[in-house]
Amino acid sequence: MPQLPASAGLGFKAQHLPDILATRPRLGFFEVHAENHMGAGGRPQRDLERLHADYALSIHGVGLSIGGAGPLDADHLARLKALVDRHQPESFSEHLAWSSHGGAYLNDLLPLPYTPETLSRVAEHIEQVQAVLGRRMLLENPATYLTFADSTILETDFLGELVRRTGCGLLLDVNNVFVSAINQGFDPRDYLARFPMAAVGEIHLAGHEADRLPGGPLLIDSHGAPVAEPVWALYAEVIAAIGPRPTLIEWDNDVPDFATLLAEAGRAAAILEGPRHALAG
Repeated sequence: MPQLPASAGLGFKAQHLPDILATRPRLGFFEVHAENHMGAGGRPQRDLERLHADYALSIHGVGLSIGGAGPLDADHLARLKALVDRHQPESFSEHLAWSSHGGAYLNDLLPLPYTPETLSRVAEHIEQVQAVLGRRMLLENPATYLTFADSTILETDFLGELVRRTGCGLLLDVNNVFVSAINQGFDPRDYLARFPMAAVGEIHLAGHEADRLPGGPLLIDSHGAPVAEPVWALYAEVIAAIGPRPTLIEWDNDVPDFATLLAEAGRAAAILEGPRHALAG
């Protein structure tokens, strides 16, 4: 099955399609949220077809509720399968989170306790998704703002065991690592040293916002700002350690002009090319 190229990509926004078609930027891929393209036809489908004619395509889900306590929504999964079958993207990914309960969609990506019980449930959900879609999926580490007293498994171990049980891959969101580390008081480099890097099929980079609370700073994974300097530094260390991986710049709120997004992608591309230049030298 085709894979995403190990280069920089951007999240696709429909308002940027004229710029993309006019300039044909040197990008490896574009990524879209699955839930924005689940209709039977119309402009969203035509846009993806035009985009995929020139670029690799990644479909990123935000609504499967992989970590939910109940069964997966069969109708949602069927719509996702129809989208994937229609466009045959080079990659599909989702979040280690839950976003629905009792038929209500909460429009957020919520954390879950890391226990043997949730591990088994998430593994079952991943296996179901992969069986329905007929492909390997990537699972993204979350941005978290609290810890559960019930958790008995480190997040990195939880992800590694999911890879072992299901054969899924991982999407490493470096900004999420940094946000969680600041909010919970751990060293992001220690986390990355334990992360199952061999399973990483894609990397995400995004901006965050900072709020000042009496107990210290609180970072919010906002996707509405440039990638922060500490996140760039962590990303460069990851690439130096594991080599180039497909890398997405996520910017979903207060979306800037296309030139600004291209500049962020260009910075990622320069880091991705660094190990290649070092080997060539």
